Amino acid sequence: MTEPWPDHLFLVGCGNMAGQMLTRWLACGLAPARVTVLRPSGRPVAEGVQVVTSYPAALPRGATVLLGMKPYQLGEVAQALAPLCGGETTLISILAGTPLAELRRQFPNAGQIVRAMPNLPVGLGQGVTALHAESDSSPADRAAIAALIAPLGLAEWIADEALFNEVTALSGCGPAFLFRFVDALARAGEAIGLPADQAARMALATVQGSANMVAQASDSPAILADRVASPGGMTREGLNVLDADDRLCKLLTDTLRAARDRGEEMARGG
Repeated sequence: MTEPWPDHLFLVGCGNMAGQMLTRWLACGLAPARVTVLRPSGRPVAEGVQVVTSYPAALPRGATVLLGMKPYQLGEVAQALAPLCGGETTLISILAGTPLAELRRQFPNAGQIVRAMPNLPVGLGQGVTALHAESDSSPADRAAIAALIAPLGLAEWIADEALFNEVTALSGCGPAFLFRFVDALARAGEAIGLPADQAARMALATVQGSANMVAQASDSPAILADRVASPGGMTREGLNVLDADDRLCKLLTDTLRAARDRGEEMARGG
């Protein structure tokens, strides 16, 4: 089997998300000598990975560049980096709210440009990464990107870039929403009388075990919920609260809509 790694990986920034991606790639066999990280602070990233504080005179031929800085820094980064990117350079952007057209405008001579939106569990190999490529991207180019992303978890190609903010709201922002749910479940347990530390442990284990169960089940989460809820039982009474007026779905829809709308504002420069 051909290894998925590019000849060289050049990261612009290595913050929370890019750092999780790199950690997973290194754990799965990417040689540290193949990686360079541009980091103004110069702080080390991982053993064997070169960290530089300024742009090199040239990129290795066939390099893959991962844009992992803040979106507002795109113009400044492109001014220095674009002259180094030729037709053999693959560019992967994880910049929220930054469409492909803007990336192509900033990097007119780069080869393949792919927009990606990972979420934090990529560091465990259990993440979700949404991908969108330019219309002239070849099957071979897409296959190479998919192979690189595969160690991070689920990769989903998004055909319509107009839906990218919706995807980001669901899977990119989703871990934070789930973390909030776990915390709320624990605090609710405390509110009805459980010791706080015990409620926290039980809430986390319940969510973790249930997520693993639904991932392995052939039935949908909705069916599984109804199977747990015996008529007239405790679970059914609780579900009646969540299901009343479809309140849980409405709350989450409002949550995702707010995240999506913010993505659209960012794309407009807001």
